Amino acid sequence: MLIDRTRIRKLQDGQSEGEYVLYWMQASQRVEYNLALEFALDLANNHEQPLIVCFCIFPGFPEANLRSYYFMLQGLQEASNQLQNRKIRFVCSIGSPDKIVPAIAEKASFVVFDRGYTSTVQEWRSRVVRKLRAPVFVVEDNVVVPVSVASHKEEYSATTIRKKLMNQLSRYVKEIPQIETEVNALDISVKVEEVKVDDFKPLLKKLALDHSVSPTPVFHGGSKRANALLEEFIKNKLEQYHQWRNDPSKECQSSLSPYIHFGQVSPVFIALEVMKYPGDGTDAFIEELIVRRELAINFVHYNRNYDSIEALPKWAIFTLNEHISDKRPYLYPLKDLESAVTHDRYWNAAQTELLITGKMHNYMRMYWGKKIIEWTESPQSAFDTMIYLNNKYELDGRDPNSYAGVLWCFGKHDRPWKERPIFGKVRYMNSSGLERKFDIDSYVEHVQSTKH
Repeated sequence: MLIDRTRIRKLQDGQSEGEYVLYWMQASQRVEYNLALEFALDLANNHEQPLIVCFCIFPGFPEANLRSYYFMLQGLQEASNQLQNRKIRFVCSIGSPDKIVPAIAEKASFVVFDRGYTSTVQEWRSRVVRKLRAPVFVVEDNVVVPVSVASHKEEYSATTIRKKLMNQLSRYVKEIPQIETEVNALDISVKVEEVKVDDFKPLLKKLALDHSVSPTPVFHGGSKRANALLEEFIKNKLEQYHQWRNDPSKECQSSLSPYIHFGQVSPVFIALEVMKYPGDGTDAFIEELIVRRELAINFVHYNRNYDSIEALPKWAIFTLNEHISDKRPYLYPLKDLESAVTHDRYWNAAQTELLITGKMHNYMRMYWGKKIIEWTESPQSAFDTMIYLNNKYELDGRDPNSYAGVLWCFGKHDRPWKERPIFGKVRYMNSSGLERKFDIDSYVEHVQSTKH
């Protein structure tokens, strides 16, 4: 097997006398470049056993809504068909993983997990492992460099982690061939109630979801669409990415973050494809895909307070608290911010883009967050507002990158700047900067056009 051993960790020993190998798919919702899947299939082939892949739809997932589940199920529909083509049994069931996975694993000789990093996913994994008797492995394949290989501690900024990651790329950015399935698993029965994802709209009605957030008309879930976006990005945008990535009017971003968040495309595969075209654009993209993203994962992995303002560096907490009583130029209630009805047309455009499409331009996401700090009564209120709006509307919400990105607005992974009201020494952004750097009116017009 060509998977680097540092990606694989044995969580427990156990009895390997079952009838099949079980892979619990959670973070890596794909068939292509899924290292956990290939590892599980290799185990199955070596023991002349079939492979079952299970996915648990948990209706009580924090902040779940129709938009995120619709996108996720589009991807699972595709993955289900691809697994069937490879003669691998796919089992999808509604319920808590700590009930479904152990039930299927009763007859498993080995169990394989993929790896997530947020506290919800970590807690699921711990509860499931305690109920299993078979040997359990976890495969880390949603990062380019395994998090503990990159660093054994929380890193302060991109500057401190960059070299550690870049020095490892030749080891981890490698092609992984698909393994042939040796034992047909399609006829295996399991003792859980299954749901079909080939027509998932009736399934959505069974789930207790927030239906106020509509599916996005812009993004279609699944690996095929992710691959098409990647191909389009490389062909039409990569060469200019270093120049235009921050310009909201240029539409030069890859739009892959929702697909990466749901595990519908591998960051290793993206890196492989992009690195075929060396240049300044590629260097800038690798900085975002690997350095910035894996700095965020390092943060979530090593800092238990990743979803709290307490995760800020001491200087940021101190300076924000020093200015907590400063007069705000505007104070907006949540409903006005959520509805994009402020005095700032640029901010309103960014929030409108989020409401309609499920994704905000990355540069506008920074401006959006900075203004919420300026327009709410306290840093804590601003943080709560950002997390609420981000996790409710962004397709890549509830992600390590999202938590790190929100906290960046308050000084995380940044340095002190010139002191000013409200922000103290935290970096400030204003509308005149947008006007000076970009054709920002063009961005506003583009967002307005998406309404129709």
